[in-house]
Amino acid sequence: MPQQAAKKRELTETAGSPAGAGVIESLDPRTDEVIASYPVADAGEVARVVERARPAARWWESLGFDGRKRWLLGWKTAIASDAQALAAVISRETGKPPGDALLEVMLTVEHLDWAARNAAKVLGKKKVRAGLVSANQEATVRYQPLGVVGVIGPWNYPLYTPMGSISYALAAGNAVVFKPSELTPGVAVWIADKWQALVPNQPVLQVITGDGGTGTALCRAGVDKVAFTGSTPTAKKVMALCAETLTPMVAECGGKDAMLVDADADLEEASNFAVFGAMGNAGQTCVGVERIYVADGVFDTFVQKVTEKAKRLRPGGAPDSSYGPMTMARQSEVVRGQIDDALARGGRAVLGGPESIRGPFVEPVILVDVPEDSSAVLEETFGPTVVINRVADLDEGIAAANASTYGLGASIFAGDRRRAVAAAERLRAGVVTINSVLGFAGVAALPFGGVGESGFGRIHGADGLREFSRAKSVARQKYRAPLNLLSMERKPRDMKIAAWLLKTRHGRS
Repeated sequence: MPQQAAKKRELTETAGSPAGAGVIESLDPRTDEVIASYPVADAGEVARVVERARPAARWWESLGFDGRKRWLLGWKTAIASDAQALAAVISRETGKPPGDALLEVMLTVEHLDWAARNAAKVLGKKKVRAGLVSANQEATVRYQPLGVVGVIGPWNYPLYTPMGSISYALAAGNAVVFKPSELTPGVAVWIADKWQALVPNQPVLQVITGDGGTGTALCRAGVDKVAFTGSTPTAKKVMALCAETLTPMVAECGGKDAMLVDADADLEEASNFAVFGAMGNAGQTCVGVERIYVADGVFDTFVQKVTEKAKRLRPGGAPDSSYGPMTMARQSEVVRGQIDDALARGGRAVLGGPESIRGPFVEPVILVDVPEDSSAVLEETFGPTVVINRVADLDEGIAAANASTYGLGASIFAGDRRRAVAAAERLRAGVVTINSVLGFAGVAALPFGGVGESGFGRIHGADGLREFSRAKSVARQKYRAPLNLLSMERKPRDMKIAAWLLKTRHGRS
C-alpha cells in the first residue's frame, strides 16, 4: 500500500487528533483508489449540528410512537428497495465481498423494522402495582426520549453496527448525530441522504464526517448520550471525555470470543461455523471466533476438519473472493505480531504463518497448542487467524474462556442440550450461541453488549430501546390513605398499626 494512502487509512480511532484539518479521503482498501472526499467537521460545526438537532428532536418526539413508526418504516422501505446500491458502497469502502455487504444490509433492515414496530409496546406508559401499603396510589411508568444522541461508529460493519444504536435511538424518539469511521464515511452519508429525501426539513438524523477530533467534539457538544463502538483503548478515551459533562454512554468494544467444542459435538457442523466465525469478514468481527477450546477426545479430528475447510478459502478483491482485505492497513502488523508471539512461545501453525500476510490480504492462519499467556490468546486479533487449544472437557474449556478480560460473545457446540445450556449460563459473556456462531445477530429482540473490557450497556431488543430513554415514574393519590403516615402530625394510633403491619408482613419467616 502506498505510504500516503496507508497514512490516510490509519486515521481511525485517534480520539485526540485535531478536528477541522480539511478533508478526509475514503479509499478502496483493495486498490487504494480514492472513492470520495469528505469534510472534517471542526468543533464549531459539530456544535451547530447538535443545536440544529434540538428542535428536530422535539418535533420527532411530538409525533408519538405511531407517527415515528410510519417515518421509520418508510425509511426502511427506501433502504431495502435500494439495497444493492448500499451494499456496493459498503463493499467498496471496506473491501468485503458484495454478498457479505448485502447480508449486512439485510440484518440492518430487520433491526430497523423491529425497533419501529415494538417501541410503543416497550416504552409506552404502563400501570405498576402500588402494593398493599400504597394501595391508595395509582402508579405508572413510561420511557421518554433523551433528546439528542451522538453515535460514533466503526468501520468493520459500517452499517449494521451503528444502526444498532441509530435505529433504536430514533424509535425511542431521539434525534441522532452520527459520526462514522474515517474509513467508511460514504455509508453514513448514503443512509442520511435516504432519510433527508423522506424528511427534508427536519434534521432528525445528521451525519458529521471527520477524524478523531470530530468525535471528541461530538462528545463535548452537549449531546444527551453517546453510543460508541470501537476498540477498548479508544472507548476509555471517549468515556473520559463524556465524564467531563456527566454525559452517559453505551460502549460496545472489542472481544476475544471463545468457541467451545464438547466431545459429543457434531464436528462437521462445528468446523463449518468455526471457519465462518474466524475467517468471515477477514476476521474483522468483534463477536466472531478467535479462540477455540476442544475436548481432548475429538481435538485432532476437529483441527483436521477446520484446516481442510480453511484451505479452500481464497481472500482477495474479486466479487467471488472468500473475504476481502484488512480494511485498516496497520491491522496486518497486529496479526503478524500475534502469530510471531504464538510460534515463539511454542505454538504450532497447522495452516499458514507469517508468510500468509501479503500486504492488505491475509491468508487463513490456524494455530494450535498456543500458551494461554500468548498475545494471540489474550489480545483481540481482528484478522483471519484462530487459536485452537486442547482441553480435557467442557468444564476446563469454560474456565479458559472466562480467563479473558473481554466478555462480548461465545459459542458452544455440544450434543447434549441440557449440558450446553448449563455451560452457556456459566460463560462470562454478553451473548452466547449454542450450535451456531453469530446466530443472535438476526434476532432483533435479543439485547447485545459485553462485560469487562468488552464494554457496557446494551443495544438491540427492548433493552436497546430503553438504553436511549429515561424512565418517568408517576404516582397519583386516588384517595386519602387509611393510615396517614406522610404527615408531620402522625397519630400514635396510625404508627401502632403501621408497626403491626410491618411485623405481620415482613417479620415472619
